[in-house]
Amino acid sequence: MNDVTYFKCYVTLSKIKGHTFVRKTLNRTRQNKRRIPQGYCSILTMKKFNPVIKIKEIATKHSIRLVEKTIAKTTEAGNFLTNIADVFIFMTRVIKETFSRNFEFKEFLRQCFQIGYKTLPLISVTGIIIGLVLTIQSRPALLSFGAVGMLPGMVAVSLIREMGPVITALICAGKIGSGMGAELGSMKVSEQIDAMEVSSTNPVKFLIVTRVLAATLMIPLLVLYADALGIIGCWAGANIKGDVSLVLFFTQAFSHIDFIDFLPALIKTFFFGAVIGFVGCYKGYTAGRGTESVGTAANSAVVLSSLLVIIIDLIAVQITDML
Repeated sequence: MNDVTYFKCYVTLSKIKGHTFVRKTLNRTRQNKRRIPQGYCSILTMKKFNPVIKIKEIATKHSIRLVEKTIAKTTEAGNFLTNIADVFIFMTRVIKETFSRNFEFKEFLRQCFQIGYKTLPLISVTGIIIGLVLTIQSRPALLSFGAVGMLPGMVAVSLIREMGPVITALICAGKIGSGMGAELGSMKVSEQIDAMEVSSTNPVKFLIVTRVLAATLMIPLLVLYADALGIIGCWAGANIKGDVSLVLFFTQAFSHIDFIDFLPALIKTFFFGAVIGFVGCYKGYTAGRGTESVGTAANSAVVLSSLLVIIIDLIAVQITDML
């Protein structure tokens, strides 16, 4: 086997075993004073620089990926800031149309009927169950301390200050917020809102302002209604294992309630109603053109309004604690 055939075999094996094998063979051949063909020396020299080329290719790929990720994050941040700006612009327009002339009073009354009257059965069941559950869960603990007489006052204070407003607002966020988002989203998809604008009808004044004001007015009334039914449910729960008259029960309940317990709870329900109405209308009014956007608007309206209700309740509790 001559030198050319000898190096052809070793160059072929170098593709399998790597550059170290070729380098050892080259040194062994030089020690034996064999002639190395010029072409194979150039091949071996090129192969020594291949790792550098691969490193450059890997670095280029990583740089491209880093640039793509940076562009994606920048786009997300821009979309977030754009959404916040859209919310403030929409809020400014709603406030401006609220105090303008030609208020849609008939549509406002219709929305009060839709939001208030048609929600009464759900709120009634919820209020009674809240009172029953609080009484049944609290009575054994108070009985062990011999403080069953404090049960009406404890349940009444917890209902009026926290449980009644928050749970009623969350239920209204699920029913009213989703209804507004789905209704306005379907109107957006079917181009009814565009038709109103073409016919010189202000859709913000007719659709948004009336719904937001109706929710702001009716949800506090629904909270008061739920609190009353919750106290009645508490009386029913107390009579399951005891015998308490209705007059005695209400006397004990309202003897522990002060004005400072009632007023902050009533004030924050107006904010609950405004947030639920505004979020539901905003999500529906800014829905996309596809049919999937209707479900997305209803779902996001429920989630966001429920989260904002909890945040507002936290802020209200902190403010009340400082008073």
